[in-house]
Amino acid sequence: MSTEGGMKAVLAALVANLGIAVSKFVAFAFTGSASMLSEAIHSVADSGNQVLLLIGNKRAKQKADDKHNFGYGRRRYVYGFIVAIVLFLIGGVFSLYEGVHKIQHPDDVKDAWIAFVVLGVAIVLEGWSFRTAIKEANHSRGRRSLPAFVRAVRQPELPVILLEDFGALLGLVFALFGVSMAVVTDDGRWDGIGALSVGTLLLIIAVFLALEMAANLVGESALPEDVAAIRLALESSEGVERVIHLRTLHVGPDELLVAAKIAIMHNDTGAEIAADINNAEAAIRAAVPSARYIFLEPDLDRGVTA
Repeated sequence: MSTEGGMKAVLAALVANLGIAVSKFVAFAFTGSASMLSEAIHSVADSGNQVLLLIGNKRAKQKADDKHNFGYGRRRYVYGFIVAIVLFLIGGVFSLYEGVHKIQHPDDVKDAWIAFVVLGVAIVLEGWSFRTAIKEANHSRGRRSLPAFVRAVRQPELPVILLEDFGALLGLVFALFGVSMAVVTDDGRWDGIGALSVGTLLLIIAVFLALEMAANLVGESALPEDVAAIRLALESSEGVERVIHLRTLHVGPDELLVAAKIAIMHNDTGAEIAADINNAEAAIRAAVPSARYIFLEPDLDRGVTA
């Protein structure tokens, strides 16, 4: 997946959420609906998420130095983790609080038509943002389903935006249900139930994203198809008899470290070995362009695979 595609989805989501947040706060001011307030906080959290992702992407572009030899690419994971833990968690807890408060002290929803109009417009805008994210994901997810893509992709932006937009659409449905039931039954507690549903949804997304970002921060290997392509590139290179062992690590979303021990001919000269390694490195980069750091250790084939 390209970083540019992820940033396009982030910008689309930011534009949509800023407009939606303002309209929801206006609707809350007129209606007093807890569901609308929860959704407004939800949109503010989403907007903050996108700003953090943009900052993280910019800071990750800092060049490698003596302190960080492999660059700063993992900063994108750090900001993705902050998004999951801080903003989603805060938004979820606040929505739960509002829901409980509304159930304990129910009020009538005033001027409900304003809430319905705002929720309808928000659904359209969130749908546009979600569609943009799906289109960007389709460029690189191959035959994977969207859930499998979210779990497998090593770039943090699109998974965050996909889950964010999906959660926003589902949250709008919850809010619409809560407001509608409060109007139909003349019971404000339904509005509180809508807010509770939004809060629960945010917390679920926060936990899932936190686990995914934590795995990326610890360090994940290349995707299986990239590992297979690297292995094939090595074994197809002249002078390489076989791959004894291969290790990969994402040092950043778009930067891969490759370390391999390769079996060479026992009678190769030093010059021939050096040339074969250079050719093998070129083959790896041609097969997997994200393989930026490549370390190949030549060895004699003793029939051992580690």
